[in-house]
Amino acid sequence: MSTTATIAEYQAQNKAKLISEVRRRFEAEYVTDKSDKYDSRDVERLQQDDNWIESYLAWRHNVVDETLKMLDESFQWRKEMAVNDLTEASIPRWLLEIGGIYLHGYDKEGNKLFWIRVKYHIKDHKTILDKKKLIAFWLERYAKRENGKPVTVMFDLSETGLNSIDMDFVRFIINCFKVYYPKYLSKMVIFDMPWIMNAAFKIVKTWLGPEAVSLLKFTSKSDIQDYVSVEYLPPHMGGTDPFKYSYPPLVDDDFQTPLCENGPIASEDEASSKEDIESDGKDTLETISNEEQTTLPKKGNIMEPTSKADENEKVDSKMKTFKKPLSVFKGPLLHISPAEELYFGSTDSGEKKALIVLTNVTKNIVAFKVRTTAPEKYRVKPSNSSCDPGASVDIAVSPHGGLTVSAQDRFLVMAAEMEQTSGTGPAELTQFWKEVPRNKVMEHRLRCHIVDSYKPSSLTWKDHAFNMSVKTSEDLCHQLSCLVATTRKLEDQVQQCIRFQQLLLALTVLLLTFMVSFFYLLHS
Repeated sequence: MSTTATIAEYQAQNKAKLISEVRRRFEAEYVTDKSDKYDSRDVERLQQDDNWIESYLAWRHNVVDETLKMLDESFQWRKEMAVNDLTEASIPRWLLEIGGIYLHGYDKEGNKLFWIRVKYHIKDHKTILDKKKLIAFWLERYAKRENGKPVTVMFDLSETGLNSIDMDFVRFIINCFKVYYPKYLSKMVIFDMPWIMNAAFKIVKTWLGPEAVSLLKFTSKSDIQDYVSVEYLPPHMGGTDPFKYSYPPLVDDDFQTPLCENGPIASEDEASSKEDIESDGKDTLETISNEEQTTLPKKGNIMEPTSKADENEKVDSKMKTFKKPLSVFKGPLLHISPAEELYFGSTDSGEKKALIVLTNVTKNIVAFKVRTTAPEKYRVKPSNSSCDPGASVDIAVSPHGGLTVSAQDRFLVMAAEMEQTSGTGPAELTQFWKEVPRNKVMEHRLRCHIVDSYKPSSLTWKDHAFNMSVKTSEDLCHQLSCLVATTRKLEDQVQQCIRFQQLLLALTVLLLTFMVSFFYLLHS
């Protein structure tokens, strides 16, 4: 046995001992005769969830005494806030609608972004509890779904005034990551902090402690892209993300099963939709030139075992001339193409469909299913099937009933390895997804992108995009570059005006303070 393997085995054994000791001592020293102190569901989870205990141990450097104190404080808070019972109905609707706190997008390390738009927060003791519940609701929802994957907190201080400074609320957010959700903080990106708030954040640093202070990243438009790519940054941060917050539904992570699961639905509406799809496919085949035609490898594991060959032949006949996406996300179970975005054309352009290609890179059968945040909009075929080792499966995604594709729509591809002896029929797959452990499931998310005129040739289904001249493309790029440069100059000027207004506000406050002091001395 190698030295590395020996060290790994020792670390695993030591970790198991520490987890066992934490369980035993917490039960004996904290739970006994204090059954009403904690939520019984948290106590039960502590006895079953090793990862949960490990997160507290890691944050306390494997010191059991400190870990127990942290668990005690965290569990009391969880019961006080009724964290296990928090739902959308627990939060006032206006708080969900305003868009001050939400999850959306990813940083460059792949961590989820937890947005806190400070300008929407007005200090008010009447609403502070509801706002704290909203923070807890999002973090608990995320923690149950991702089980330990960290988030990056985006403190957006742009357009923030003095009435938004609420140190009690900031301290609560800090405690959430310092005590209640340890190991969930990747970093805290502070964007466009007004200079008048420097003193406030010096206090925040003392709350974080010396180790966590390194996780604070103070940024402006010039350097925020060091942490988050432009595709996930809003325009006021110099980004290109078209996302606009709206509620309902909850944004970004409310994935559901789409329409047309594994085949046409027996209805008149579906029949007409099928005819449209077939006619679209026919038109597409007629317009693509012979030199651009490509033959796809034979696909495996379409859902109906009895008509598998026929189904594959139908799918291949419709898709064999479509260009494959070029970008690829290389996951541990599947390679997924495209890597990040599904390209759909606008209603005027006539492009309706997008293609997802899954390739199994394991030695076992991989079950997969596709979900979306807008299940009423899309038909996905197949949306729940399996893929043989080394094989590929094409998934057709098309809007339903003339509904419009939105850049806010998201798709989630879920995949998990199956045992060699497992069946791949509908009943077996349904049972498999009920039993597969969460930590065995690979997930990958795709955004929707609407293209009005120019569409990348690797991601479109008709030929008019392929015929765009090089000159036209270059002219368009030049015009776009000029437009972006002009826009950024305007944004910089706006930011300078805002800073100037903030400076005037601060000077006004100082002047008023001086005048009050002067009159006080004059009359004393």
